[in-house]
This record gives sequence, structure tokens and C-alpha cells, in this order.
Amino acid sequence: MLRLSDIKLPLNHGDGELRTAIASKLAITPEQIIDFRVFKRSYDARKKRDIQLIYLLDVELNSNLEAQLLEKFSGQNFLQTSPDTTYKFVAQAQPDFPAAEQQRPLIIGFGPCGILAALLLAQMGLKPIVLERGPDVRQRTKDTWGLWRDRKLNTESNVQYGEGGAGTFSDGKLYSQVKDKRFLSRKVLEEFVKAGAPEEILYVSKPHIGTFKLVKMVETMRAEIIRLGGEIRFNCKVETIHRAHNEDVSAAAPENEKQGQITGVTLSNGETLHSDHIILAIGHSARDSFQMLLDQGVYIEPKPFSIGFRIEHPQSVIDKARFGEFAGHPILGAADYKLVHHCDNGRSVYSFCMCPGGTVVASASEEGGVVTNGMSQYSRNERNANSAIVVGIEPEKDYPEHVLAGLDLQRTLEKKAYELGGENYNAPAQLVGDFLDNKPSTELGSVTPSYQPGITLADLTQALPEFAIDAIREAIPVFDRQIKGFAMNDAVLTGIETRTSSPICIRRDRNFASINTAGLYPAGEGAGYAGGILSAAIDGIKVAEAVALDIMSPQ
Repeated sequence: MLRLSDIKLPLNHGDGELRTAIASKLAITPEQIIDFRVFKRSYDARKKRDIQLIYLLDVELNSNLEAQLLEKFSGQNFLQTSPDTTYKFVAQAQPDFPAAEQQRPLIIGFGPCGILAALLLAQMGLKPIVLERGPDVRQRTKDTWGLWRDRKLNTESNVQYGEGGAGTFSDGKLYSQVKDKRFLSRKVLEEFVKAGAPEEILYVSKPHIGTFKLVKMVETMRAEIIRLGGEIRFNCKVETIHRAHNEDVSAAAPENEKQGQITGVTLSNGETLHSDHIILAIGHSARDSFQMLLDQGVYIEPKPFSIGFRIEHPQSVIDKARFGEFAGHPILGAADYKLVHHCDNGRSVYSFCMCPGGTVVASASEEGGVVTNGMSQYSRNERNANSAIVVGIEPEKDYPEHVLAGLDLQRTLEKKAYELGGENYNAPAQLVGDFLDNKPSTELGSVTPSYQPGITLADLTQALPEFAIDAIREAIPVFDRQIKGFAMNDAVLTGIETRTSSPICIRRDRNFASINTAGLYPAGEGAGYAGGILSAAIDGIKVAEAVALDIMSPQ
């Protein structure tokens, strides 16, 4: 087949126009097209009165005609042979695996990274054991609603911990900026479709799933892992890791100097499991696990992350600003945005995790703290749009004290937000107009905040460092010039957003193993190698491949 790009048609084009456009682009007749399918569909909304759909297509012609066209358009980027996107396994175990106790791989964490790592290892016959500190996704959902409805926080079962990871209670976005020459994202999306995701995620440019669909998908993928010989253990927190020659290990080990071999883990119930291969797929909020790893000598570095607020507007305002008269069109759906501004004080402010037609959700995992995040269902039909508006911060400048100082900063800010909210898990909130005018809000306007269990109107200048407040104040009017209505007086800011990404990086070598602990494979968001469902899942595949190759072809 041929891969044909840059086919543009009006938003409301007819069914037969795509075939006609293909024929016109290739200078052939429509009858010469045997078949075609959409590989990717996006849109160009820069001209609101003339929104265009942009197609990337796989076109089937007779083989002689395909060869002629490839020669005719040689050197032109819009036509090439369709690449093979089929996933190829790097190894396959024999049915009698494992031959030795130490061979069976362990996976710590069952979010998107851990799920795909476990699924891939199971598909290769390596029978992984997954250790998840939280409960299964159904129980976790009940516990999460316990905070949202009744202000009862379960510190081991919440938006951050439990089957499915933090991505389960999100918009379910499935796009990233990861370079993907091997089409690993296609493997992830195909597995999601098998598990019940809408087939459209395979071709729309910004696919999403939504929380309700994610819950069922996670259960289906878990069942497949178990069917293939894997094992999932819930409520199993890893208290410590074990490695050979532990007395020689230094947390300041230089790169590429291995000082320990992983041998196993001890769980909170006292049980010890042995393995020479452990995938560390913990999330970015596993603070106690970060401390444990540092105490055990695993090499960790601090890394940048971002802090800020959630902002809510009526979704209709965002739709009109982005799509004009085409607002509400079923193909376009609820409009999103992506914004960035470089401020006079040297900071950068940007939108993050934008949730069209969604809600702001309570995401605390520790008592006495308030954390926000965004969530949408597949339909994206809630009244408000929300997004994080965050400021980038750096270890050298903002938390230089020690390796885990970023965690301390997060805790300090989350505790302050808890206090501003009334110490009952309400979140502090302020109208955008009042925030820009530097005065506390005393009443809401036309925008009803979606955060549950509730908000307390407050002065958000107390919630973040002064440089962050100044930067956000500068950025919002700039964003209003790109999205008309963004700085509307009644829009609501809700605090605070601190869990944008992991505050640490567990360094690994070119074989995906820890730079000072052989057999330990840091992966996903918590280790600092992903930033969303899709990138975390892709990283889970890469690390699972590395583990499989090491098990099947030991040095």
C-alpha cells in the first residue's frame, strides 16, 4: 500500500470527496483505487471560517500502478510506501519458563507503564509478578469518591495509588511528543482497543478515552495478563529492595559504575520475593518509595517540575474562541488549547493537562494536603473546561537543599493550600479578575467551580511563591489574546497543582537499567521518563523488552 499525506478537505465534506481527493492528488481515476483507510485525521482551525480536515491515508492500488506512482513522485514527501506498523516481539520464552526462581520478573506499580510492561512480558511468556500498593480499580474508585463526596482520604487508595495509576482519573489523553520510529504508540493503542477503547483512537490526532472507559479497560488488560501466566497482587506495598553487596553501595555512584545486583523485595506484610529483574514503575507521587530507594543507595537526581493552579472557563467560551461558527461540530468535539508564555522574570508559564468538558478533582495522597488535577469522561460534555496553568521550577534555583527537596516543596505548598481551603479538603479558589486585581474573592460569578468536595474563596497569592504568582499574573492576559475570554473576570482559579511530573529522576543506562543497580529498571512517570498515559505505556514496552532480552540472552 501507499502512505499518502497532506490531503485537506473542508470540515463538512461529503462521503465521496475523500476518494476524489486521493485520485486528484495522484492524478489517477477514482476507479483505480482498490481501497483506502484513514491512518490519521487532524484538523487545522487557524482560519475559523474555513476549518480544514487533514488526512494521512493508506491507499491500495494494483502493484504496477503503485510502483509507477512511487517513481513518478520520487523525492516528494507526500507519497511513500506504507510502513509496517506491526509490533515485533524481541524474545519468546519456552512454555516451561521459569527454569529458576530468580528469573521471573517483578513489576512494582500497575499504572500505564506497569500495565504495558506486564502485558508485554506476559505475551512473551515471561510470567511477570505485579506488586501494586493500592487496591483493584473498582475498590479504588469507591475510595476516591470517598474523598470527593465525604472528605475521607484513604492514603493507599486514591487518585494517585491503585490499579490503573493516576491516568485512570484523568482525561485519558493518548498523545505525546515521544519520537516513535518503531510505532510503539500503535502497539499501545491497539492493545487499548482490544481492551475496549473506541477504535477511533487509532486515527484521530488527539485521541482520548475518559475515566469510565479506562476503568473497564484496565480490568480487561489485567485479565489478559493473568490468562497469559502473569500474577497481580494488590495491596502489596514494597517496603524495601534487596541487592547483593549492599554494604558497598553508594547513592553518589558515578555513571556506568554498577555497585549492586538487585535480588528481590520485601513487602509490607513481611513476605520476601526474589528476582534478578525488577521493573520500577511507581508513579510520580510515591514519595515514601523514593526515600526508600535513596536509603538503599539507588542513584537518584532531582529534576525540574511545575507548580500552579487549575483554571476553569465555560466550555462554550473555549469552543467559540477556537472554532468560531463551527463550535459544537461533532467531528471537532469540545475544544482544547495549548498555551505557553515566557515571562519577564525569566520563568515560563504554560497550560498543562487540559481537560475539555471536564472537572477539577481532588488528588491528595497524604493527609493534610490539597492537590488538584483534571478529569474528563469520553463524552467531554461537562459545563466547564479546565487546565493547569503552571510555572516551571528548577532544583538549582528553587530547591537546592538535597536530592528529595522537591518533595519537601510539594508538601509545603499542599499543606498551605489545605490551610487556605479551611483544613477540610476544600480547595482554595479565586476569580481570575480578582487574582489579576490582587484582591481576595468574596463571591462567585457565572462560573461554578467543579472541584469536589468543595472550594473556599481565598487569596491565592498566599498559595505559591511570589515569582510564580507574578508569572501567572503576567501570562493570563497574554493567553487572553490567543483564547478570547481566557482572562474573563468570572473564570475560576483553584489551588493547587503540584504533581505535574516527578520531582526526581532515577538515572538509567542505555539498556534501561539503573546506573548503579544491575537488574533494577526505573520506568515511567515516577522515575522521570514519561509525562502521560501514552508516553508511560511506551516506556513500559521499552523496559519490558530490555528485561526480556536480558533474561533470554544473559551476558
